[in-house]
This record gives sequence, structure tokens and C-alpha cells, in this order.
Amino acid sequence: MLEILHHSLIDTVKLFPWLLLIYIIIELLERKTNLAGSKSRFGGSLGPLVGSATGLVPQCGFSVMAAKLFEQKYITVGTLFAIFMSTSDEAFVILLSSGTGALYLLPMLATKMLVGIAVGYATDGALRLFSGKKQALKTVVTPKEPKTTKDIFFAREESERFECTSCGRSHDEGKPFQTYFLSPLVHSLTVLVFIFLVNFALGYIIHEVTEERFMAFMNKGLFVQPFIASLIGLIPNCASSVVITECFLQNSLSFGSCVAGLCANAGMGFVVLIKNTKKWKRNIAMIVFSYLVSVGIGCLLNAFGLIFA
Repeated sequence: MLEILHHSLIDTVKLFPWLLLIYIIIELLERKTNLAGSKSRFGGSLGPLVGSATGLVPQCGFSVMAAKLFEQKYITVGTLFAIFMSTSDEAFVILLSSGTGALYLLPMLATKMLVGIAVGYATDGALRLFSGKKQALKTVVTPKEPKTTKDIFFAREESERFECTSCGRSHDEGKPFQTYFLSPLVHSLTVLVFIFLVNFALGYIIHEVTEERFMAFMNKGLFVQPFIASLIGLIPNCASSVVITECFLQNSLSFGSCVAGLCANAGMGFVVLIKNTKKWKRNIAMIVFSYLVSVGIGCLLNAFGLIFA
């Protein structure tokens, strides 16, 4: 037990400097990136393509942004799903900071982007085919648009304080030291706790059943994994993407199953939609659709993996 604890702790601590650095960079991106005119860019015929590419950027609020723009009828259902499918939450950061895991970063992002584009255009095309008309979108006439991610999506309103991430990290205005160091530090430590718990749990399981039996069991359940991973991915918390990514890095999930879980992981996006309780049937249908598509993608990738193994 002490050996498992020691190895888990060492492996986790090694990630800390990289996590902190990446979250500081992300904080800078969120406050400095100019997104003026994003509503019009997401609303055209290139919406799913632009949305899927945008969702890959490691900013914590794009799924929230997509949900809000969709509710305001600035983007189509297809563009919404393109952003949801390509968003990776903490996966980008963990893969990039984990050494060998960085080798899987580009294939993972490329796969998720292609899935987002395909699902986005297919969804809009199917809706147009069955309804006989295009989805009506509002025209952007805002005279003075805020520019940064923070300004657009995480500002205070009279009766509501918005928090941008599934971890509850707020983006209130503060001193530079608090904004660009303390906030990333807290987020890094939070993610580190999740990573340590996952590493320790997997280490204990592998130790008890032996690595050979554990891997044999995982290989037998190759087509069950996407169902479980996608279900975990629907949980609106950064812990879900941490669990999925760490299980993949520890060889407890296949590449296809990891992609399935991350495609279903839309962060707080679904939470924003669920707040509109009047459209609960639509919300349930969208969640089920996202889950089924993610499972299908995972099973398909796993099947290809077996064929070309």
C-alpha cells in the first residue's frame, strides 16, 4: 500500500509545474483573446467547421459560450454539437503535461475535430431534410461588443454570478497576482488531487488483480468501455475528463473509448441548457443524442483498432 501511495504521489507531483504553467497561459488567453464578432462567425454555413476548431482551444468557457449562443438563436444545433464534441476540458492540459501522453494529443484533437465537423453538418442537414427549411438565426446587430472571453461570457449580472468552469473557478476582476497566479495555482492543485486519486485507485486495482489479468479484463470489455466512458463524460465536472484521460494514460481505456468519453464531455454546456426547464424534452433529447453518438464513435474506433492491430 505504501509503495502504491509513493508511486502515485511521485507521478502526480511531476505534473505540477507543467499544469501550473499551462493554466497560467490559458488564463492569459481567456483575458486577452479577441473574440469580437464571434456570433457572426459561428452563425454562417461554416458554423460547424469554425465551432469544431474553436472548441479545441483550451479555454474553459467555449461550451458555455456555445450553449448561450444557441439559446439566443445565434448558432444552429449542428454548430452547438460541433463545439460540444470537440471540447476536451482538462484532457488537453493533462495530455500535454504528461510527457509520453503528449504524443496522443494531436491524434486526439484531430479525431475530435473531425467528429465535431461530421456530427455538426450531419445534424443540420438532417434537421433541414425533415423540416424542409433552414434553422432561423438572429442577425447580429450589437453596436458595442465586448472582446475577450471573460468580458463576453463571465461578467457579473445584477442577480447572477457566472462561474466559467465545471470546477467552479470564478473570473471576477482582481489583482494581476491573483488573476494570473493564484487562480491557476488553485485550479492546478484541484486537478492534481483528482489525478492522484485516479492513479492511486488504478495502482491498487492492478496490484490486487495483477497487471496481466487487469489488461486481459480491459481488452475483453473493449466494446463496453465506450458506454461507461461516455456516461462518465456526461458528468459536468472537470473530474470526469481527468478520470477518462488518466485511465487512458494508465492503459485502462483504449484510444477509442477515451475519445468517446471526451466527446460526451461538454463541461458546463449542458448545465446551461438544462437551466431552460421549459424545454426539458429538447434537453433530454440532446443529452441522449450526444451520448449515443459518443458511444458509436468509440465503438467504431475500437473496431478499427482491432482490425489494424
